[in-house]
Amino acid sequence: MIKFILPFIIILIIVLFWEKINNFIQEKYNIKINNIVLTIIIIILVIIFTLLYF
Repeated sequence: MIKFILPFIIILIIVLFWEKINNFIQEKYNIKINNIVLTIIIIILVIIFTLLYF
């Protein structure tokens, strides 16, 4: 049960505070996190689809 609830809570917190997280990273490191996250998600999806294909 906890293995389902804990990831849900973590994802919910990330979604709720995305703007604050994004602003913090942009101020500290001067990079936009949206582009990085989008690229990582696309790469993960491509890997999953590739593994499912073979």
